Amino acid sequence: MPAQSSPGAADRLRQIESVTDPSLARLGPTELINELLARVLEALSADTAAVLLLEDDELVVTTARGLQEERRAGIGVPTAGSFAGQVVAARRPLALDDVSPATVLDPVLLSAGIRTLLGVPLVAADRLLGVLHVGRLAQVGFTDEDADLLQMVADRVALAMQTELSREDRSAAQMLQRSLMPARLPEVPGLRLAARYVPGEGENIGGDWYDLFTLPSGRFCVVMGDVAGHGLAAAVVMGRLRSALRAYALEYEDPAEVLQRLDAKARHFEAGSMATVLYAVFDTDLRRVRISLAGHLPPVVAGPGQPARVADLPVDPPVGVLAAARRRTSTVELPARVMVAFYTDGLVERRGVSIDAGMDALCRAVVDDADPEEVCAAVMASMLGRTAPADDVALLILRRRAG
Repeated sequence: MPAQSSPGAADRLRQIESVTDPSLARLGPTELINELLARVLEALSADTAAVLLLEDDELVVTTARGLQEERRAGIGVPTAGSFAGQVVAARRPLALDDVSPATVLDPVLLSAGIRTLLGVPLVAADRLLGVLHVGRLAQVGFTDEDADLLQMVADRVALAMQTELSREDRSAAQMLQRSLMPARLPEVPGLRLAARYVPGEGENIGGDWYDLFTLPSGRFCVVMGDVAGHGLAAAVVMGRLRSALRAYALEYEDPAEVLQRLDAKARHFEAGSMATVLYAVFDTDLRRVRISLAGHLPPVVAGPGQPARVADLPVDPPVGVLAAARRRTSTVELPARVMVAFYTDGLVERRGVSIDAGMDALCRAVVDDADPEEVCAAVMASMLGRTAPADDVALLILRRRAG
């Protein structure tokens, strides 16, 4: 097949400068990708350019420029048997000098009469995001220099896509978490409650949650959970576990039995996921609380008139990891005016600092003769200060009223 004559050194330099123009950094991700596609069309004398995002076993056109661009958005092609799929499998630039229905599965490209294609992978932070390809109507092949230039564009497109995807995932995770967290704390006769939730810094928003509800029996329940991982995926698993635990709580009185069922659900339907969970059920007179721990840190108990201490409770494996022989429920006595702090590990874990030191600091911050709201504020100030946490932090403090 005839190949297009290579441009001179000056022309190639202008092409590179066009697609690496620093001023493009002022554009948002979507505008940047569109402008890069327009510039690479001109630089390579191509007639069509498209970005295809990898979604499971399919590559979906998200942005296109050139021929029939308005028809291409949303078109999906399978990775198996398609030219773009070959680029994904090879993870390197590939050229196709004879477009046909046997090699290209995109109906718009075929109907437009595209004759040659060049595709390169979109990779950011070692993550394969999809494919960028360009095509020509003329039977003119692409050179190695063309592939190098297109890969430069692809690297910049991939970085913009990763930025946009991260922003969208974080926004979606935040919305999901806000929708599943209690909008306000319930009124529980005999208890005073206060709570805080702070998402992790940057992209570290994850699957921490707390939940409060009353069963038909009148028993009040507290849940603290932490799904391993960060981002939207962890938040989605968190939402499903939260809903499942509520359902099991209606069927089973024993906290250990509830977590046993939740574990089976997680291992079957959330394969590869892991979560620590604390589930506590208070007696109707609030004199005792039954607690089961699935890999979660025990609560801190203070007073009355005594220093705060970490409750000495057995801890069973997290949910989603392995089947526990039998999960255990422990009973904690709750005298009048006792204060109990439930929390996730983001409150007490710090890089380079032992978790025992973090637990000791939490115990010092929980003062038994103060209002729960004041204690919440003091704990957050003492444990976090002005520093944004690296991981999510959930804190719930309750105090049993006198009498």
